[in-house]
Amino acid sequence: MAGFLDNFRWPECECIDWGERRNAVASIVAGVLFFTGWWIMIDAAVTYPSQQMNHAFHTCGVFSTIAFFMINAVSNGQVRGDTYGEGCLGRTGARLWLFIGFMMMFGSLIASIWILFGGYVVGNECFQIFLENIWLCNATEILRFLI
Repeated sequence: MAGFLDNFRWPECECIDWGERRNAVASIVAGVLFFTGWWIMIDAAVTYPSQQMNHAFHTCGVFSTIAFFMINAVSNGQVRGDTYGEGCLGRTGARLWLFIGFMMMFGSLIASIWILFGGYVVGNECFQIFLENIWLCNATEILRFLI
């Protein structure tokens, strides 16, 4: 039962060569997800007054955005040590920077889940905070691992 999908192949589209356009498509998808996440949060800030939604909850999205830039600022060559120059701290510094970025990203995601279930289980405003962080996390992962 474990290998029943081994012989299954998705039919390939002959009209599009995704190999050359993979980076462009991944960048566009990540940009759309990033935009959608912030658009949802801006909508929540405009729709709900500060009595219904505490505006300090925007910090989850801000930290997710900072983590987005931190994670994507490090190239794969720097993490593997394949670059010509060592940089400031070399491979260890690049890995540490990437680790801190992922910690910030998942910490923001966990904080948005805590806000969602801790304070506002019945309201839409905290669901929008959670959606923003999900979209930002997905954009980061797509841009990091598909390019």
